[in-house]
Amino acid sequence: MEKIVPEKPVLILLYGFPGSGKTYFSRQFCEEVQAAHLEEDRLRYELFERPTYSKQENYAVSRIMDYMTSEFLKMGIAVVLDMNAMRIGQRRALRETARLNKVDTLIVWFQVDADTAFVRNLKRDRRKLDDRFATAYDVEQFKELASHMQQPESTEDFIVVSGKHTYLSQRSNVFKRLSDMRALSHSDAVPKMVRPDLVNLVPTNAQREQQNEGPRPIIFK
Repeated sequence: MEKIVPEKPVLILLYGFPGSGKTYFSRQFCEEVQAAHLEEDRLRYELFERPTYSKQENYAVSRIMDYMTSEFLKMGIAVVLDMNAMRIGQRRALRETARLNKVDTLIVWFQVDADTAFVRNLKRDRRKLDDRFATAYDVEQFKELASHMQQPESTEDFIVVSGKHTYLSQRSNVFKRLSDMRALSHSDAVPKMVRPDLVNLVPTNAQREQQNEGPRPIIFK
């Protein structure tokens, strides 16, 4: 399938709990749109055989991600930064990188409740492409990370999508915003938008059983 070529490069940042669907979305999006998919977890495993998540390791991964982002933007290539842009200062620095390269930034906020996100983490299947390099969290680690997350502010350009919706529904919202930003042409974006009544937003019981979700414990209050 021929990929959609953006009218101009854009930097797409992702925000949401681990397990909210950021990598799932990024992979499929970059299969349709000509954009660099920079996956932080995968880069970490390629650099370090046994990641320790130390400050020095985190710094090295961050610097390389920043460098790669800047280089792609300089070449006029859109970038999907597949990492949790969880801090205001972190996002500000990335927006500055985009600004220096005369590129607009869009934050995609994947909203899902903490319980659902945590259970998804527990059920990750390392045989699947989207789960292969994902960081594993226990309850306390998940809570610690969540406590440091800073939601996008009104001054930031962001769009909210549900982590429980289908990829097609998420894509429709993102394509519409990118079209409004003139990063995608109207003729490319409109055919990819689906009518809400054609999208199954809530899994059926059969689908839930197939996904082996089962009942979700209340972990976070």
